[in-house]
Amino acid sequence: MGISPWQLLIVLVIIVLIFGTKRLRNIGSDLGSAVKGFKKSVGDDEQEQKQLDSSQQNKTNDSAEKKPEDK
Repeated sequence: MGISPWQLLIVLVIIVLIFGTKRLRNIGSDLGSAVKGFKKSVGDDEQEQKQLDSSQQNKTNDSAEKKPEDK
């Protein structure tokens, strides 16, 4: 009731015959570089968010220190 390994192998052979190994290699390379770029972008965004959070935390601490204490 599913796809057997033999069916997957036949589909793979047909794809290789239609596109050729060189074109499939190029597609794989392009896909890999796209995934790598996406991961880098996500990592950069997370790093930028951490910097913003830490700068906001520093501003909050500085403003709390500057307020005069009521006694």
